Amino acid sequence: MELPFYLSFNEFENHYYDNLEKWFEEYHNTSETDYLKSLAAMYSPYLYYNFADDRIMADASMEIKDCFFPYHERIGLSFCTSCENGKQPKPVKGMNPIFEWKTITMMEYAQHILDKINRHISKNKEASGSAKSIHDYIHDREIITSREGAGYCVSYSRHQMAVPFLKAYLPHYGQTVDIAVYRDFIFSVAQIADYIDYKLRSVQAFEYTAYAKLKSEAKFRVQMSHQFLTICN
Repeated sequence: MELPFYLSFNEFENHYYDNLEKWFEEYHNTSETDYLKSLAAMYSPYLYYNFADDRIMADASMEIKDCFFPYHERIGLSFCTSCENGKQPKPVKGMNPIFEWKTITMMEYAQHILDKINRHISKNKEASGSAKSIHDYIHDREIITSREGAGYCVSYSRHQMAVPFLKAYLPHYGQTVDIAVYRDFIFSVAQIADYIDYKLRSVQAFEYTAYAKLKSEAKFRVQMSHQFLTICN
């Protein structure tokens, strides 16, 4: 069963038991705990643990590789292909590409994917003979990882992790994403996680809560950072 991804806490809460019923219909030898564990895993990538407030908060962002050639705009170069899965781009005579990791919001990522799909639809509208929606192309590896000049280099494996969010957020038709809907998601995602964690604690499954998982990961990163600084000093 593909669990629906909700961008609003009210929608998530209102559909919780309906989706739980569907879960039981598909998975007979299971429990609500299994359902909650799947929900926690789905929303955790959009959260982080805040040490100061001892709580989980929204962090809807993604690291993405940015590929560009120095001064490419000035000299008219626009080549940066085969970036995915660690492959090096084709060399340009006298010019080496530069890669930088950037952190962008999920709204920016969604707009980037929307632009890619719309370009494909625009180019192939006459050939396809059918008006497919944006959502028909979300899993299309060739479109998602396509390269047209310098810019973001999308990893398909990372993209697959973002698909539930994209299915909920991207319009079926249109050129731009909805800022208001994204703001609602940023406001709601921690509430959704708190609701899931409350349910997990009620069935004595604290170790599966987003709070426990993200706090443990945050502590581990701090410990590794301290160890690194100790070695360097």
